[in-house]
Amino acid sequence: MKYTYITHGVCSRQIVLELEGTTIKEAAFIGGCHGNTQGIAALVKGMEAEDAIERLEGINCGGRGTSCPDQLATALKEALDL
Repeated sequence: MKYTYITHGVCSRQIVLELEGTTIKEAAFIGGCHGNTQGIAALVKGMEAEDAIERLEGINCGGRGTSCPDQLATALKEALDL
């Protein structure tokens, strides 16, 4: 399943996910700090979505109250309807 999430409060504008059941097959960020978002996407590839959510949810960037990893957790929760 492909899912596109519009981010809020971060430099990236969008996250595109491809899930196979509850496993993250691909994650791609549109915009943001390219090296960091590529790194996050590479690290979560092949992970169970709930494990990624547990690790990434609540990470704060520069006092914004969210971050690209936190937004990825939110996107995964929405995609899985959690």
